[in-house]
Amino acid sequence: MLHPAARGQRRGQSIVKLVFDIEDVEAFCLQCARDGLTFGPIHIAEGYKFANAKDPCENSISISSRAFRDKGTS
Repeated sequence: MLHPAARGQRRGQSIVKLVFDIEDVEAFCLQCARDGLTFGPIHIAEGYKFANAKDPCENSISISSRAFRDKGTS
C-alpha cells in the first residue's frame, strides 16, 4: 500500500501505475504467486515482456523487462 485514497478518489482508481524493471518477468511472477500476489497474463511486446497486477489496495502495478531488452533477455 502506498497511501490511502484521497477523499473523492475511488479506491483502486488508476491515476499512476508503478512499473518495476524486472529482468525475468516469468520467474518474478511465479515467486509473487507463491507469496500471494497474482499477476495477469504475461504479454510479449517488441523484445520484452510485461505483466500487470493490483496491489492489496487495488492500485495498478506492472512489471516489465523492457529496460533489459538490449541485453537479449526478456
